[in-house]
Amino acid sequence: MSLLGLDVGSTACKAILFSDKGEQLSYSYREYPSAGNVSETNGDVIWACVSEVLTECASAAVSGDPVRAVSVSSFGESFVPIDRNGKVLMNTMLYTDKRGQDQCRRFEAEMGREIEMIAGAKLHPMYSLSKFAYIRDEIPCVFEETHKFLLIASFCIYRLTGEYFIDYSLAARTLAFDVVRKKWSDKLLALAGVTADMLPEPVPSGTGVARILSSVAVELGLPSDLLVVTGGHDQVCACIGAGVTQAGTAVDGTGTVECITPLFDRPVLDVHFLENNFACIPYAIDGMYVTYAFNFTGGSILKWYRDNFAGYERELAREKGISVYKLLDERGAKEPTDLIVVPHFAGSATPDMVDHARGAFYGLRFDTTAPVLYRALIEGVTYEMAYNMRFLSEAGINIRQLRAVGGGANSDYWLQIKADITGCDIIPLDVPEAGITGTAMLAGTASGIYGGLEEAAEYFVKERPPILPDEGNHRIYMENIERYIEARKRSTDLYKSRGGEIK
Repeated sequence: MSLLGLDVGSTACKAILFSDKGEQLSYSYREYPSAGNVSETNGDVIWACVSEVLTECASAAVSGDPVRAVSVSSFGESFVPIDRNGKVLMNTMLYTDKRGQDQCRRFEAEMGREIEMIAGAKLHPMYSLSKFAYIRDEIPCVFEETHKFLLIASFCIYRLTGEYFIDYSLAARTLAFDVVRKKWSDKLLALAGVTADMLPEPVPSGTGVARILSSVAVELGLPSDLLVVTGGHDQVCACIGAGVTQAGTAVDGTGTVECITPLFDRPVLDVHFLENNFACIPYAIDGMYVTYAFNFTGGSILKWYRDNFAGYERELAREKGISVYKLLDERGAKEPTDLIVVPHFAGSATPDMVDHARGAFYGLRFDTTAPVLYRALIEGVTYEMAYNMRFLSEAGINIRQLRAVGGGANSDYWLQIKADITGCDIIPLDVPEAGITGTAMLAGTASGIYGGLEEAAEYFVKERPPILPDEGNHRIYMENIERYIEARKRSTDLYKSRGGEIK
């Protein structure tokens, strides 16, 4: 038996066909054609690309071993308005779209902090609720025609089955979902003039909602009895794909952006927690929740270093046929540095979300070498994540183990620094696409192949030897992080919010 995992991103989609033993059988990827507006995409364009990746993966299925189920994950917040015939009524506003700010201010005046207590997230115009209200106020012709507002994964499920469903984790990205009662909040929806019947039905991640439409099965080359299963928000699915099933464990995904997603066993709706931009998101395991702590400069800061300061190493790595990052790791400083790098090259993310924040270097000297600077950059992005972990600990979310995925998980050098700074055991995973892996695990569980996510993890999640903290280095870093926090505050305060100019 084989399983399909589908991940739909804001600029591209990808699918993987797995065997029921967790082996990758095929992979397909499509970038969407440019919409000409970086803050918009289009539902029909997304579906066309999704159809292509599903068709490619289906063609790789072994004869006599049909695909059993497919599960879908996607980015959050953004949605497709459709009419009663399923027609897409307008382009999709991405979470980066600035529309909805005025509506947000009105929401705050009407309900204030009560919104956070219900929705489990701080009010922000990126969420769907403000965009619903914007369409009502500014594009009433679309609002009046809208039969359903479908988040991206729900839109794909609709195109596959003709049914309207959404999992709890994606519902929580609308700011209209009661994360404790796990149902649409009529009180929040009323702010935007929307009713619950204009949204898909919320169900747990990993729910088999319907069989594929026969016409779609023929078009895509998929079995007529294919079960379609709810996945979740992409970060939640990455958590599943990393085998995170117990409180105190988190997935640490390091790509361009770094995101730590910890698992905890109760809803956390503490004012301090929410005001620091941490959201409370229902997880795929009943009664469990996750949140997201993230930094915009994860691997991107090393790419910046590579492109601007590592010309010789790039050429040498090309000659040797190895990754330039492997070479930089080998040459990186072997001991903790006394430099402090504030990695806000693209603004700060959690806990403060300051768009105008800028990066900074403290402690440079004439004897600062390239290997020291390289290590200091890694230390800086890791200090930022450790700073986030302090806020999580204050809310009772204590992380003992980080399960590492993404490009950064391939660097033992980086992982050792991460262990030394955070004090956590690091478990590197051989999971190339944790989010899609998570959806395949959900598909297999919903279709009865596995008894639960823990059993599915036995096949899909492959651990490498753990990397443990060096106690001596940890003591040094615990002193350095206090300097980091002070430098971070100075750097953030140095710039005004209007245009980011120096005070």
